[in-house]
Amino acid sequence: MSADFDVQEELKKLPNKPGVYIMHDADDTIMYVGKAINLHNRVRSYFRKNIGRGPQIDKMVSLIARFEYIVTDSELEALVLENNLIKEHRPKYNTMLKDDKTYPYIKITMQDAYPRILLVRQMKKDKARYFGPYTGGNVKETIDLLNKLYKLKTCNRKLPEDFGKDRPCLNYHINQCCAPCQGCVPQEEYAKQVEQAIDFLNGKYQPIIRDLKEKMQKASEDMEYEEAMKYRDLIENIKKIGETQKISDNVGEDKDIIALAIDGNECVVQVFFLRNGKLIGREHFYMTQIEEPTTDKILSSFVKQFYAGTPFIPREIMLQESIEDMELVESWLSNKKGNKVRLRVPQRGDKEKLVELAAKNAALVLSQDKERIKREEGRTIGAVKEIEEILGIQGISRMEAFDISNTSGFANVGSMVVFEKGKPKRSDYRKFKMKTVAGPDDYACMHEVLTRRFSHGLAEKQEMQELDLDESFGSFTKFPDLLLMDGGRGQVNIALQVLQELGIDIPVCGMVKDNNHNTRGLYYQNVELPIDRNSEGFKLITRIQDEAHRFAITYHRSLRNKAQVHSILDDIPGVGPTRRKNLMKHFKTMEELKVATVEELCEVEQIPQHVAEEIYRFFHTAPAE
Repeated sequence: MSADFDVQEELKKLPNKPGVYIMHDADDTIMYVGKAINLHNRVRSYFRKNIGRGPQIDKMVSLIARFEYIVTDSELEALVLENNLIKEHRPKYNTMLKDDKTYPYIKITMQDAYPRILLVRQMKKDKARYFGPYTGGNVKETIDLLNKLYKLKTCNRKLPEDFGKDRPCLNYHINQCCAPCQGCVPQEEYAKQVEQAIDFLNGKYQPIIRDLKEKMQKASEDMEYEEAMKYRDLIENIKKIGETQKISDNVGEDKDIIALAIDGNECVVQVFFLRNGKLIGREHFYMTQIEEPTTDKILSSFVKQFYAGTPFIPREIMLQESIEDMELVESWLSNKKGNKVRLRVPQRGDKEKLVELAAKNAALVLSQDKERIKREEGRTIGAVKEIEEILGIQGISRMEAFDISNTSGFANVGSMVVFEKGKPKRSDYRKFKMKTVAGPDDYACMHEVLTRRFSHGLAEKQEMQELDLDESFGSFTKFPDLLLMDGGRGQVNIALQVLQELGIDIPVCGMVKDNNHNTRGLYYQNVELPIDRNSEGFKLITRIQDEAHRFAITYHRSLRNKAQVHSILDDIPGVGPTRRKNLMKHFKTMEELKVATVEELCEVEQIPQHVAEEIYRFFHTAPAE
């Protein structure tokens, strides 16, 4: 379990409601997505002592670092959402859905003169009307019911071109089709029957239920009990099919749904991401320092901040309430996207219920996860503020830390790690292989690394300006607000020297270690500043220092291993990169390779007899005196 995730406390917060739960490992990778009719009971069951779940589930449970969940209004919605999330993230332990099963839709072929009602597994961008997706086995029965009630055609004859070309089918003779193939019904009349079927699929099924109840009652009075049971089952199927599916949008477009929950001066904004009409994920954002805690003002502020930094803007954004500068924000978003973007406040139907669902989840996050969110902010943003206070610096967001790794001067490498708002930004990590330093000189290595990093950044900034591009297009253009060096006075002075040579003004701070190689304080402006070892600021400095060291060591180790492989195998005549790779695949260790016979070596792919003999001779010939 994650040190910051108290599983027993989180289990107590689980609601007795249906929804989807998502299991994460220590790397925050989604391992498993599941649905539950009762989240409280289902998720808790994973953390009970061995109850015969099987080795696969036991292994998965042992790797859980944290879990999250999304509340839905019904188990059906949870099932559809589970399917969407599994397709999007393909978690390792969701083996039961490996067949990529999809849920059915009801399609009405409105592009035809005489439309049909069909069951399909995929929505297309045509002129048809789609309803669903649906779960359970009642979709076919519902289609059969609609065809019987409104006597719609089920054949694939092309009308009106095929009028009268063949006899009417059996459905006509048993009074279950109005035989449009024979021209027996005007197109306008047939269209009215199709519209009634659409009304039914839109939820207006009470008139049909009343009619079926009357028929059921009459059949029962006439002692036609099998017929009465058939009507009863149809009524139940209608009620099931009528249950609202809010998790998918029939239009199939990209949308974001935004809603929030407020508690005093604290607020959580929940964003649901619909892509191609399906909910593929959600994210919540904790809003702080709210001066005027009103929904419209918070929404306006959030939309501007969120879409200023996100790379993707959907065609439609559904909001909980109108914002006062709606048209202006729409214009801004449209210009940013390059296409029309619409802000909408749905008042009824599925879209309004989607916003309600987002608001419910925001309220849950606010009420149940408030303390955990605050702890996380304390570890990140709060820790950065502590560092600001110690150093007397304001506005620290991005911090870069550097470290050098080598073995007696062999394979000198440098690492650069980046933390933004107290969290690692791994996409901005960089590693450096020394070009000018050959021996074990950490100061010279650090001088080269910093010079290359900031020279590259300055060159990219100049290039971006010449091309009239935003600086974000460059990989080195964003400079840190604070430079952290893995050491004291010496490393800090090297960094200050490089910055002075390049004409750059960035605060430089050293992370000083004690005799046991543990962080003991910060070296800034020629003074070593003490830091409380129990504070979040100290813990963040330690994490940054450890991360810079880990990243450098990992890179150095990879180069060292490559060099070792090269020194042994690449000296053998006839062994190049491909044959070397094949040898290492075939023989798991170097010891196995050294004792292999010529015959065993010939079994390796692309190793002919004469090369096998050279390899054998190389390992079995005594070195010259």
